[in-house]
Amino acid sequence: MTPAEMGYRLLRTLQAHAERATVARAQRPGTPREVPAPDLAFAGNPWLKTDAKMPAAAYAAAAEEIAEGWLDIYALRHVDLGSPPRWNRDPKSGIEAPATFGKLLNTGDSELVGDIKYLWQPNRHQHLVTLAQAYALTRKRAYLAVIEEHLESWFIACPPGSGPNWSSALEAAVRLLNWSMTWQLLGGSREISPDLRDRWLRSIYEHCEFIRGWFTLHASAGHRLIGEAAGLFVAALTWPHWREARGWASTAKSILEREVRAQVSPDCVSREQSVGVQFFVLDLLQITLLAGKANAQWFSPDYESRVEAMLDFLASLMDAGGNVPMFGDADDAPATRLAPAADFSLARSLLATGAILFKRGDFKMKARVLDDRSRWLLGAAADGQFAALDVETTRLPLRQAFPEGGYFVAGCAFDTPAEIRLVADAGPVGYRGAASHGHADALSFTLSAGGRELLVDPGTYAYHTQEAWRRYFRSTAAHNTLRIDGLDQSVAGGRFFWQRKARAGCSLWLSSPEKDSFEAWHDGYMRLDDPVKHRRLIELDKRQRRVLIEETLEMAEEHEVELYFHFSELCRVDRVADGFVATQGPVSVKIQLPACEGASAHLYHGSLAPLCGWRSRTFDVRVPTPTVVWQARLAGPARLRTELCISFS
Repeated sequence: MTPAEMGYRLLRTLQAHAERATVARAQRPGTPREVPAPDLAFAGNPWLKTDAKMPAAAYAAAAEEIAEGWLDIYALRHVDLGSPPRWNRDPKSGIEAPATFGKLLNTGDSELVGDIKYLWQPNRHQHLVTLAQAYALTRKRAYLAVIEEHLESWFIACPPGSGPNWSSALEAAVRLLNWSMTWQLLGGSREISPDLRDRWLRSIYEHCEFIRGWFTLHASAGHRLIGEAAGLFVAALTWPHWREARGWASTAKSILEREVRAQVSPDCVSREQSVGVQFFVLDLLQITLLAGKANAQWFSPDYESRVEAMLDFLASLMDAGGNVPMFGDADDAPATRLAPAADFSLARSLLATGAILFKRGDFKMKARVLDDRSRWLLGAAADGQFAALDVETTRLPLRQAFPEGGYFVAGCAFDTPAEIRLVADAGPVGYRGAASHGHADALSFTLSAGGRELLVDPGTYAYHTQEAWRRYFRSTAAHNTLRIDGLDQSVAGGRFFWQRKARAGCSLWLSSPEKDSFEAWHDGYMRLDDPVKHRRLIELDKRQRRVLIEETLEMAEEHEVELYFHFSELCRVDRVADGFVATQGPVSVKIQLPACEGASAHLYHGSLAPLCGWRSRTFDVRVPTPTVVWQARLAGPARLRTELCISFS
C-alpha cells in the first residue's frame, strides 16, 4: 500500500470505531434512528421494460424453485436457506457471522464468518428480481408473498450497521441495484403494503447513506468503487424521494466518470487485468447509461465511447465458439442477473445490448441472438432493432492489438469454422500497488481453433478460503508460460496482494495476411541472484496453421526451466514420438517440445502432488484438465523452440 492508502485506512478504522459508539447509542430502546420521511410525489422514470412476449414459463419455473426455498449459490445446488432465510449464515460452512458492528468485522476470517462470498451472494437479492419478473409476467401473488417475506426478514436480521451485510459498501450497492429492479417490476409502491413500503424505503435511505460515507477509496480493487457508485447512482434515480438524492446522484456520477477514465486503459482494457472484472464493470456501465438516459442524467460522450470500446475488446477476445479467455480473477458473480441461468452468457448479452446501443453489426454477429437481459433493458422494440442491424455494413474491422492493456490477438479466418485465434498477454500484473485481481501470467497465451478451446487460462477457483488453491490458480505454473527455479514471476504478499510485480512489455507486433508476430519480455526473474530476463516470440504461419514459440533466456548460470501447456478439459491429450497431440472434436494441435539434452516432459491430469492439471470455469468449482510440463536444467544463455501444428478434420 502507498502511504496515502495506509493513512486513509487508518482514518477509516478510527471513523468506524467512532461510528460504532454512535450507532450503539442510537439503537438504545426509545432512541430511533433519524431517517427523513420520503416525498413520494417525486418519482424516478423506470429503466426496465416488461414485455408480454417474454417466456413466462422459464421465469415461473425459476420462481417456483425460489418459493420452495431453494437457491443455487456458486458450487452449491439447491441450497435450503431456511424459511425465512438465515441471512447472516454462510450456507457452505454453516457458520453464523456475529452481529457485531459491520465496518469493523473481519470478513476475511473464515473461522469467524465462513466463506464470505457464499454469505454475501444470497444477500445481493438477485433472486428477488427473478421473483419480481415472474410476478410481472404471471401476476401470481405467491411470488409477491415470497418477496415480502424475504424483505421483512432481512430488515429484522440485518439492522443498519450490524453484521456482515453492513461491512461492504459494494455489497450494499449491488443489493440496491437488485432492489431497484424489483421495485420497478412491482410497479413501485402500488403492489406492496404501505407498512412494508415504508420499511423498505427507510432501509434504502440507510443503504444510500452507508455507501456515501463508506466508498472504497485508495483501494487497489478499483472496480469496487465503480460498483458502489453505480448502485448509489441508480438508487438516487429510482427513489428521488429525499433532498439528499440529488447529492447522491451527483457524487456517484462524478465518481463513475472519473473512475472509468482511471480504471480503464486508453485502449479500453480494465487495468485490473481481469476479464471477469471487465464483464462486471461493463454490466454496471450499461445499466447506469440506460438508467441515466431514462431520467435525463446524461453521461459524457467519453463515457459512452469507453463503454463501446470495452465491448470492442471483449469481441476481439471472443472466439468463433463464444469462448473468452479467463485472464486474471473471475468469480462468475455478475452484479445483476436479468435472464434465466440456463444457457445464459453474460459476454454475449453485453454484446447484444451493445449492438443496439451503438448500432454495431459486429457486436450482433458475436452475440448471435438477442437475449432476455437485453429485452428487459431495452424493451419490446429491441427485437426489431436487433434484426434491422446489417452485419456487413455496420461492422468495424477486428481489433488485434491492445498495447496499453497488453493483449494481442493473432489469428486467421476469424469468426468462421476455420478460425485460429491466439491471445497473448504482455500486460502488467494488475491495478495500482497491490494488483489484487491479477495473476503471475506474463507472456502466457490461449489458443482456440474453429471455436474450440485448445490451450486455456485456468481461471480462479478460490478467493478468501483454500489458500493453497488460491496460490496455485494465480501462480505462473497455472498458465501457459515459462517458470524459472520453481518460482512465480511475481511475489505474492497475500491473497489479494502482490509484494513484488513483474514488469512486462511487447517489443514487436506485426500482422499480415501471411503471418502474425508477437514478441514480448518480462523482468520477473531479474530479482534472482543470477538475474534472468525472459523474452518470448510467438509467430503464426497462417497458411501452414503452425505456431512457433521461441524462448530466449538471458542468464549466466544454471537454472531449472519449465514450460507449461494447459489444455481444455474437453481435450484428449496423447503422447506421440516427438511430443503430444491434443484433440477436441474435429480440431487438434500437435505440440513439438524443445529438443534439449536431459529434458523431460510429463502429462498431468488433476494432480495433487504436485498441484497441476486443474481448471475452474466458475467460482469454487474445479475440474481436472490435461497439462503438459516440459522441464530441463539449462546453463548460460539459452534459446528454446516449441512448435504447435493445428489440424482440422
